[in-house]
Amino acid sequence: MSVALGTTRPLPVRTTPIRDPGNLLASLPRTAPYAWIRHGEGLVGWGQAARADIPPGPDRFAWARQWLAAVFDDAHSDDDDALPPGSGPVAFGTFTFDENSAGSTLVVPQTILARRNGRAWLTTIGDAPHQTFTPLLDPGRISYGDGSLTAPAWEHVVARAARRIRDGELEKVVLARDLLATAEHPIDIRLLLLRLARRYPECYTFSVAGLVGATPELLIRRTGQEIQSLVLAGTTPRGTGPADDLRRGAALLASAKDRHEHECAIASVRQTLAPLCAQLHTPDEPELLVLPNVQHLASHVSGRLADGASVLDVVAAMHPTAAVGGTPTHKAIDVIRELEGMDRAGYAGPVGWIDAHGDGEWGIALRSGIVEGRRARLFAGGGIMGDSDPASELAEAQAKFRVMQYALEG
Repeated sequence: MSVALGTTRPLPVRTTPIRDPGNLLASLPRTAPYAWIRHGEGLVGWGQAARADIPPGPDRFAWARQWLAAVFDDAHSDDDDALPPGSGPVAFGTFTFDENSAGSTLVVPQTILARRNGRAWLTTIGDAPHQTFTPLLDPGRISYGDGSLTAPAWEHVVARAARRIRDGELEKVVLARDLLATAEHPIDIRLLLLRLARRYPECYTFSVAGLVGATPELLIRRTGQEIQSLVLAGTTPRGTGPADDLRRGAALLASAKDRHEHECAIASVRQTLAPLCAQLHTPDEPELLVLPNVQHLASHVSGRLADGASVLDVVAAMHPTAAVGGTPTHKAIDVIRELEGMDRAGYAGPVGWIDAHGDGEWGIALRSGIVEGRRARLFAGGGIMGDSDPASELAEAQAKFRVMQYALEG
């Protein structure tokens, strides 16, 4: 753990209502930007008041809760209690998919700019330094190379997983693959964020500690005691035109394989949230979520917490869901570790933010990549069932890669 200000005195926090700042992402400096944006609303941040590199292991969420409690207790805030969630000190975070992998991080930025429901505010912690806002940089030509496995090797892994499902070892496993991108010039994360937010406004565009993406999947939102989640499982690529789109969407809704995959994901969420909630609603039937590159089976889940758990407590209970792990989850994780041939890092792990009141929003880090200098490691995957076709699963992953490829190439 490190605290950037290096002081034992309470960190002074000031939140001030401001006029509409316009595009939040356009306000970011180039160095280490933090973001959580959907339909132009959300939070961005820069600077570093406090940072924790969370030790891997089964106790990592408990460790993170203790660290957050200490940091927020040391932050003296004079903010207006009437301001929405996300005012006062806020921590942006990313947790690795596998509890045994290093790389989980929490950061409290020194400056946070936010807008929600027609209101905007600015939070500063300590003596926030003056930032220089430099022009956006284009990464230039992008070249791609295989990640941990070639495409044929990954298809072979999918076939092995499907065979084990047919043999009754498990019901579903989610397998991912990576793609390496190298740019001609250093990659400007701000440019990626602006492109993603413009192209995928329905998604949550995020940036935390080098992990950048636009996820369609809301793991959990907590506002007071109210919670919401969006479960996605079952995917088809977009069609070549409106008629093909309708045909593909209807086929997805009618697909026994995809409906079963979605039912596994909903059952996982219901089983996890029920003990935490006084009320919980899960829909009987999924709906279609249509994005620029794919269509998903989607279900909106809502509830009311029973015991005042923070959003991070709920994240800890939910991760990993069947939508990104499989069913039964513990067995699916073992199969992923055995077959996938790579460390997912933050891909398919929780990413989002939490404030001092325990409110916040966390998504599953899908449609994402890890950016460092001129290089980016992109991730995509899909749910494998007993009747999955390896070529179709590869095509689905390729369609999901296009999100980050668009961000890089424009």
